[in-house]
Amino acid sequence: MGTKIVEFFGYAPTDRSAVATTARANRSCPFVGGKCQKTLSDGEISGVCTLAPGSGDPVICCPLRLYANSYSVLEDVATVAFGPDIQLLPGAKAKSASTASGKHRIAVFGKGWGGELRLPNRGRSGGYFVDWILAKLNSADEIESFVAVEVQSIDTTGNYRAEREAHLNGIDFPGTSTAGFNWENVNKRILPQLIYKGHVLRREQLCSKGLFFVSPKRVYSKIQERLGSNLLSYNLQSGSLSFMWYDVAEPADIGNVRGLRRGGIFTTTVDQVALAFTSPSNLPPQNVYEQAIRDALS
Repeated sequence: MGTKIVEFFGYAPTDRSAVATTARANRSCPFVGGKCQKTLSDGEISGVCTLAPGSGDPVICCPLRLYANSYSVLEDVATVAFGPDIQLLPGAKAKSASTASGKHRIAVFGKGWGGELRLPNRGRSGGYFVDWILAKLNSADEIESFVAVEVQSIDTTGNYRAEREAHLNGIDFPGTSTAGFNWENVNKRILPQLIYKGHVLRREQLCSKGLFFVSPKRVYSKIQERLGSNLLSYNLQSGSLSFMWYDVAEPADIGNVRGLRRGGIFTTTVDQVALAFTSPSNLPPQNVYEQAIRDALS
């Protein structure tokens, strides 16, 4: 199935306004600032934020697109985990921040904020990251509790190079590109990492609200398909895994970017996800391989 580019360096690819043209010329990202960080296999800057299949809603394919509105997804997570009246602050700077406002100070550790926290792997060199750690400080500047946040879009297959080149040159592109979505990554990479990191975090005394996973709506839908519909809902707790999903809003006026629309939240536990992942209930009918062989032989 072919796709079309929906957002290109933040704007509609057919947007010829001065701000959109400048963003393409400078290869810049309007969501987090600076140069676009999404690259093609040859190192060229991609600029593609969102793709849409021939029939279907747009799908965010760059995780930085989810950081629109000054990283509002982090504020959404912090509000769910810690309640209202919060103030997000970069890493260690949170300790020295004024408490006069009466808001709860949330120390944010992640790229572009307080720096990523590398956690060592037991028994071997190297380490792994969670994308974000949000730590609530009390009045004595001590950690009261923290949550971890993973942010994931979806990788693509095929390519959209011809369409990308057309839009860089201000030319309309007829038809669709061969780019698609690598949904198999949900099974091969996303879910195994969530299960592993969820088990690590449940052993943390102060991680009392678990792990949050932020993704486009279609990624969450694919996770639902893979795990089935029998996951039980739980309250936030140690070992919980909360899915939060977003999509892009309706097309914006010329010279403006689309909004980011929050969908919903579903909280379960890492044990529920692990069990559903290793014991899937949405299998095809029995003997499908036998039937395929018989069909091929005939």
